[in-house]
Order: sequence, then structure tokens, then C-alpha cells
Amino acid sequence: MRLIGMLDSPYVRRVAVSLTFMGLDFSQESVSVFRHYEAFAAINPVVKAPTLVTDAGVVLMDSTLILDYAERLALPERRLSPGGVEDYAHSQRLTGLALAACEKMVQIVYEHNLRPAEKRHQPWLDRVIGQLRQAWGLIEGETGGGWLCGGRPLAPDIAVAVAWRFGQSMVADAVPAANYPMIGKFASRAEALPEFRAWPPD
Repeated sequence: MRLIGMLDSPYVRRVAVSLTFMGLDFSQESVSVFRHYEAFAAINPVVKAPTLVTDAGVVLMDSTLILDYAERLALPERRLSPGGVEDYAHSQRLTGLALAACEKMVQIVYEHNLRPAEKRHQPWLDRVIGQLRQAWGLIEGETGGGWLCGGRPLAPDIAVAVAWRFGQSMVADAVPAANYPMIGKFASRAEALPEFRAWPPD
């Protein structure tokens, strides 16, 4: 399988780390949706990262859908979703919060890096920051000394840790680390694992 996209994207990195935890073989190609638009379009005309090209040549996109496919390839003991319905719901809740935080942080990055300063709409930006802080606050309230949903890292652990590192590198002023001490400790523990260290952000 081929994973297309830059590891500075939390969505691409989420997939790379998850596939590694699942024990699946893949290659990662650092193709940018901005700098390498035409090259990316040749693989996926929609130019959306991450893109996964399966061994059969099927082009998939969206990190959640890619990982849903990958779960069907992984051995049962390497899958990243809990088996029980209630445990699965809890896992999905935390993963959803992490992905919501990712979405809001990416919006802030785009607002500051792509939109001219005179075009920024501060009330909208304030709303996005408020949503972002709510998501991290809810995650902070469910973060303890262990993994989020069991005795080993699962999907929400990866999503939260990847999103946290992205946020601290890109929009730390919007999410002060001092306000989320449990997440900071949790993310440091996750980032020390070989599956995370294998895929550092670009």
C-alpha cells in the first residue's frame, strides 16, 4: 500500500502511526497538496491528503475511512478499535473530539497562513478557538495516567497524541499547554513509543 501526503498533516500522520501499530506494510510518499499539486492530482484527482492506494490500486481518501479499511486487513489482536459496543462508543467519542480539535486547528492555520490579514474575520476565528478549547477541555477531563480506552494504545490514543503535537507546533497560543497538563503528559508518553517515533512530522 502507498500512503500519500506530508507528515506535517495530523491526518496523514494519524494514518501512518495507526498502520504501524496494526502491523501493516506500506510506503509513505511525502507529496504536498500545495507544492506538488500536479503530482498529487496524478495519484488522486481530488488532491486530498491523506490518500491511500491499496495493493489492488484502489484510491482511498479521508483518514477515518482509510483506517476503517485498514482494520479489515489487520490481525484481530492488532486492531485499534475496542470490541464491545459501549467501549467502541467511548473510543469513537474521544477520537471524534480529537478530530474536531484537528479540524479547528487546521482552520486557524489556514486563516493565518493563507488568508490575507485584512480578510480575516475575527468573530469567526474566536468561535473556532472556542470550539477548539472545548474539545481539548473534554479530552483533558477523560485523560488519566494510562491509555484512554484500555491497556494498550488504540485509535483515540493515536488521534489525541497526534493532534496534540500538531497543535503545540502550529497553534500553541490558542491551546496553552499549561491549561491541559494531563494531555501533555499523555502525549509525551505516546510520542516516546517507536510507532510514533517512526513517523515524526515533516
